[in-house]
Amino acid sequence: FSLFVSISVIPMFWTQLIKLSSSSHDKEYEVVQKPDSFLVSMAKKIASFFMNTVIWSLQRRMNQFIIILLMGSISIITIMLLFPKMEYLPQGNQNLIMNILIPPPGLSENEKKDIGHKIYEHMKPHYKEEVDGIPPIANSFYVSFGDLIIQGMISKEETRATEYIPFMMPVINSFPGVFGISLQSGVFEQGIGEGRNIDIDISGQDISKLTQIGGMLFGIILQELKGAQVRPIPSIELLFPEALIIPDRNALVNVGMNSRSFGFTADVLLDGRKISEYTQDGEKSIDIILKSQDALINSPEALYLTQVATPKAGLVPMSELSQLKHTTGITKIRHVEGKRTITLQVTPPTSMTLEESVEKLEAILQEKVPKSMLENGTTVRLAGKADKLAQTIESMKWNLVFALAIIYLLMSALFGSFVYPLVILFTVPMATAGGFIGLKLTNMFVAPQPLDVLTMLGFIILIGIVVNNAILIVHQSLNNIRSQAMNSKEAIVEATRSRLRPIFMSSLTSVFGMLPLVLIPGPGSEFYRGLGSVITGGLAFSMLFTILVTPALMYLMLSISSQKQTEI
Repeated sequence: FSLFVSISVIPMFWTQLIKLSSSSHDKEYEVVQKPDSFLVSMAKKIASFFMNTVIWSLQRRMNQFIIILLMGSISIITIMLLFPKMEYLPQGNQNLIMNILIPPPGLSENEKKDIGHKIYEHMKPHYKEEVDGIPPIANSFYVSFGDLIIQGMISKEETRATEYIPFMMPVINSFPGVFGISLQSGVFEQGIGEGRNIDIDISGQDISKLTQIGGMLFGIILQELKGAQVRPIPSIELLFPEALIIPDRNALVNVGMNSRSFGFTADVLLDGRKISEYTQDGEKSIDIILKSQDALINSPEALYLTQVATPKAGLVPMSELSQLKHTTGITKIRHVEGKRTITLQVTPPTSMTLEESVEKLEAILQEKVPKSMLENGTTVRLAGKADKLAQTIESMKWNLVFALAIIYLLMSALFGSFVYPLVILFTVPMATAGGFIGLKLTNMFVAPQPLDVLTMLGFIILIGIVVNNAILIVHQSLNNIRSQAMNSKEAIVEATRSRLRPIFMSSLTSVFGMLPLVLIPGPGSEFYRGLGSVITGGLAFSMLFTILVTPALMYLMLSISSQKQTEI
C-alpha cells in the first residue's frame, strides 16, 4: 500500500504544495545566509568524510580491494565472534509459578494434605507484604491427583514472579521420597511444566538397567548443569513394592484354561471386569461389572490362596495355577516406539540457552554413560525441545537461502543483469554482522536476549530492507552512465553524493522507529526485543558500510566488464 501511495498520492500532493509555495513567494525577498547549526555542521562533516573515502577508493584498483576486503573481513569476523547460542522459543515473563511434586506411590491423602499445609506455612508470611526481598503473593492453589501434586502461585508484582523459584525450591524438596521442581509457566508451554525443557529418553527392555542409567544421569546432570532442574517420568527408583502372580502354563492347560482366561479371573477378583452393558430407552448405558467382594481380597496372599472355578477340575486354588513373587518396581512403564522408556525432563537454568544445554547434555551422554550399559537394544537419546530446535535451525537456514534467491532473481529481472544484484547482495553479510552487534549490545546494556526463533525472523526481514540502500546507489549510477553519458567513476561519485542524504534519512528513521522495541520494557517485551535489536543493528551497520563498499564494488565490476568488452 505504501508503494502505491508513494508513486501516486505523494507526487500529486507535492505538486499542489509547489504551486501554493510559488504563489505565496511572488514578491522578491532578500536572502539572508544564516550560519550552520551544530547538527548541520556535523552532518556536512560526516557527508564529506564518506565522499572523500568513496573518491579515494575509486582512484586505484588496490584501494577498491582494500575497502572490499576490509569491510568484508570485519563483517565475517564479527559474525564468527558474536554468533550466539540459539534458543527455541522465548519463555515469556508470565506471572505464574508452577511447583510440581512427584510423590512416591501409595502416599495417602492425609500425607498429601500435610505436604500442602507445610507449603502453605512456608508461604503464609508473604501473602500481605514483601518479606526478606520476596514479593507479596497475590493468589495460590494446591492440587493433588494420582501420582502428581501441583502447587501454583501468582505475584502481586507481575514482573517479579521468577523470584519465587529459589524461594520455593528448598521446601518442595524437603519431603522424603518426593521429587520437586519449580518453574515459571511459559507462554508457549504445552502441558504441565513442559515449556523450556529437554527430554532424555532412556529406552530398552531391561527396566532395572533403565533405572540404573536414569539414576546415574540424574546425579550427573544436577552436578554438571548448575541450576538445572530434573524431573523423572515416571521414576528412576525400583523401590516400590510390587507383587507378581506368574501363571503356570502347564497347570493351566491341565484344568482347561490359558493365560488370558487366568488374567480375566484375576481381574474379576481384584477391580472387577466389564462383561456387558445395560441400556434403557432414552437413558445412558450402564456397565455391568463382575467382581468379588472387596473384603474377601485384601492382600496379594489372599488373592493367591483364593479358589477359582476351572472348566475341567472344578474349584482349584490360584496357588496351584501360578507362582507369587514379591519384588520391587516403578509406578508405571512408559513406551516410546514400542520400547520401555524412562524420561528425564531437564529444565536448564535461565542463564543457559537451549543449544548450549543440548551440547552439554550430548557431551554427558557420550562421556558418562558406559558403552557396556548400552547393549541389547538399550538406547539413550535427546528428545523434546532438542528435536524441535534442530528442526527449526534447519528450516530457518533454508528460509534464509530462499529469501536471498528470490531477492537476487527479482533484482536480476529489474536490472536486466546477473552481475549488479551481486553488488547489492554483498551488503547482506554486513547487515548480518550488524544484527549480531545489535543483539550483543542489547544483552550488555538492556536485558538478556537469546537468539530464538522470533529473533531469527529479524534476519529474514533484514535481508529485504538493507538491499534498498545499495539499490539506490547502483540504480542511480547506471542512470548517470546511460542518460547523462558520464564515465563510470564520475557516475558512481555523483550517484553516491546525490543518494547520501536519502540513505541516511531512510535508515535513521527506520532505526529510531525500531528503538522503542528494544529499549522500552514491559510485559511481552522479550518477544519483540530480539527482533528489534537485529533490525536496528543491521540497518545502522549496513548503512555505514554500504556507502563505502557499494561504490568500490560497483566500479570494480564496471571496470572488469569494460575490459572484457574492449578485448572482444
